[in-house]
Amino acid sequence: MTHRPLGGAGLGFRRELIDALKTHVPEEIAFFELAPENWAGMGGKSAKDLHHFTERHAFACHGLSLSLGGIAPLDIKLLQQIRRFMREHGMRLYTEHLSWCADDSHLYDLLPIPMTEKAVRWTVDRIKQTQDILEMQIGIENASYYFSPPGAEMSEPEFISRIVHEADCLLHLDVNNIYVNSRNFGFDPAAFMAALPLEKTCYIHVAGHYVEPDGLLVDTHGAMVIDSVWQLLETAYQRTGVVPTCLERDFNISDLAALTAEVAHIARLQAGATQ
Repeated sequence: MTHRPLGGAGLGFRRELIDALKTHVPEEIAFFELAPENWAGMGGKSAKDLHHFTERHAFACHGLSLSLGGIAPLDIKLLQQIRRFMREHGMRLYTEHLSWCADDSHLYDLLPIPMTEKAVRWTVDRIKQTQDILEMQIGIENASYYFSPPGAEMSEPEFISRIVHEADCLLHLDVNNIYVNSRNFGFDPAAFMAALPLEKTCYIHVAGHYVEPDGLLVDTHGAMVIDSVWQLLETAYQRTGVVPTCLERDFNISDLAALTAEVAHIARLQAGATQ
């Protein structure tokens, strides 16, 4: 499969959108993102549909279940499957959450890693092993969370920075996750972002969230992006330059025109950052 360079503004690839996208892929959408766990090994119509798009458009891979910070053995079979899948479809970027999500089975949630020296060493080793198997650098995403593990020995930006530099991996920056955490835990999102190793940014996510009646923000990817998150994305581009940026929408999926309008807004912010 021919590699298609990744750049510009992208959209999460969802089965609900396939029929509309087969009719017309709006020019504002420069690439798509998918979770390899949801597509690798699929046959029949799913495989045919995916090939229809990967033969024509650039794609990024964003993993959901590797559990980089977990204590269960790293899922080598999954990584080997992802490597084959990415080669089959000409994909060159793989990112995963800096979190853990499995023990003796998958927990179907992304949980925060204790910010300790031991956790740094453990997670760095697992990222290095992942990169060796995939034969590429990966990006690690700053995750949203709803409790802070006790016993922290460093700040979250320091924890992320240590892992990025010691594993020699890249940063997948999620601006909505920063905003959600900042509201839930009471910190300045711009200052937090500035403390990250932004020079290592390879990819950015932007998304909407839900506000509970008690004020808790939940990272649902089920709503439109709010102004404060757009502003944080604009601030990010001032530090990272223009890097591929994907709009996440995982449920309450709008029609293609509405999603394209948000992707177009990403593109406008990118254009403004280059002026």
